Amino acid sequence: MNCLLSRDDESWLWHRRLAHIHMHHLNRIASKDLVICLPKLKFETNKLCGACQMGKQTKSCFKPINVVSTTRPLELLHMDLFGPSRTMSLGGNYYGLVDDYSRFTWTFFITIKDETYHVFKGFVKVVQNEKDCSISSIKSDNGREFQNEKFDRFYSKLGINTTSQHQELHNRMKL
Repeated sequence: MNCLLSRDDESWLWHRRLAHIHMHHLNRIASKDLVICLPKLKFETNKLCGACQMGKQTKSCFKPINVVSTTRPLELLHMDLFGPSRTMSLGGNYYGLVDDYSRFTWTFFITIKDETYHVFKGFVKVVQNEKDCSISSIKSDNGREFQNEKFDRFYSKLGINTTSQHQELHNRMKL
């Protein structure tokens, strides 16, 4: 059976068999006889298989935008609900809002996710009075915390458009 395999092929075969373990670790395992039937090969540590190389590459879903795409404060808010965080505050988890124009961030401490609507509703009243302009659009991840009947009624009452990153990606794929 081994007559068709070269030593190099056999080292790559063991690399794949052992879940693409690093060749350095394969050398250590082989030298200490920790795996039954693992041949005493010298595994070259300076090579990288195609699957490992692909696994190490990363690609961002969205191209970074260095230009502000809005023209005034509160035109676009990015919203996300964080938690439960590993380190809890005195009040519990936290919820953050980012204004796309000024990059200003508001953070609200809440105990449970159900408080999100009431906290957001109070925030909208305060910030719109303070800035003397209205929120035009809200963008969030595809989390369901901002997509329910209460929020939908509130958005339509104030004329706020909503989008999610999932919807944006879907629309880009259609083009």
